[in-house]
Amino acid sequence: MSTKKQSNRLSMSKRGISSYFLNRPLTISFEVTYSCNARCKHCHLGGSIKNEKRAKPEEFAKLCYLYKPVVAQVSGGEPLLRRDLEEIINALVVQGKAPFVVVTTNAALLKKSRYLSLRNAGVNEFSVSLDYPDERHDEFRNIPGLFKKIETLIQEIKDEPRKGITLSCVVQSKNFRDLPKITQLAIDWGVKINFSTYTWLRTSNKEYMISKKDLPEFKEITNQLLELRRVHRNVFASEYIFNRMANFYRDEGIPNCRAGNRFFIINPDATLSPCGLIKGDYKTLKELRQDFIPKNNCTSCNTSIRANCEKPALYQIRDNLSVLFA
Repeated sequence: MSTKKQSNRLSMSKRGISSYFLNRPLTISFEVTYSCNARCKHCHLGGSIKNEKRAKPEEFAKLCYLYKPVVAQVSGGEPLLRRDLEEIINALVVQGKAPFVVVTTNAALLKKSRYLSLRNAGVNEFSVSLDYPDERHDEFRNIPGLFKKIETLIQEIKDEPRKGITLSCVVQSKNFRDLPKITQLAIDWGVKINFSTYTWLRTSNKEYMISKKDLPEFKEITNQLLELRRVHRNVFASEYIFNRMANFYRDEGIPNCRAGNRFFIINPDATLSPCGLIKGDYKTLKELRQDFIPKNNCTSCNTSIRANCEKPALYQIRDNLSVLFA
């Protein structure tokens, strides 16, 4: 391992440990635009937002430096709609130090040239949405040919020494039986995969919640995924996450949300929101915490950013760091 990589990992490890115990955010999601080129069935966003106020790269960098996340997630909407995305990434990156930069994308615009450009700018990982192991994904995201575009991209970069791609699957009632196939697809493609929980908070639609009667079958499927994780080491979600997912579907909620403490959102205009589902326009984290946290009784999501940020210390070390720095 190069000295540069060792320095970077040491920096992130130190920041992760100190942030956990000093109550600093582990992850900040920089939602650089709320415009999106998809209209996903499980999401409230979609379409172009006219006259959206967008902060400049240096404004995002200033906030990243101020709040020092371990992971800086660059998301939206669809972040690749921003033509200055490379500038944003480059502004967030400090060579040899945290944060670990993840771009969350549906990948419709992620051709090989843009992939290489963003990697050169400093992207550590692309989180590429995938809901089905075939063309059903196109219909769910309302982007014709999307599955083939993802497959083509991964084939085009197959010779890259580290692809830096994690498929991200939102688990819901219509696709949970396909999860082993999706995981096998990730294995065949030579990439990692993560699983997150559908939330009805986006659309008020509980159709995609896994029903209580299907939870025993879901448990059997997650056991298969954990075995694939043990053998192939490409599944990010751990037993803790899958158990928490099942509890969310059983109870239709998870208590003790840590939004504003463990994670928060930076909006396209550089104001702050508690999470991606509860919007705000706070000017500072102190203001957000004073106003939002005392009255936060929301239980309605278990998104990936929340589930991973709220892990107890033992699981943070065992799950996150061991996979992130593998």
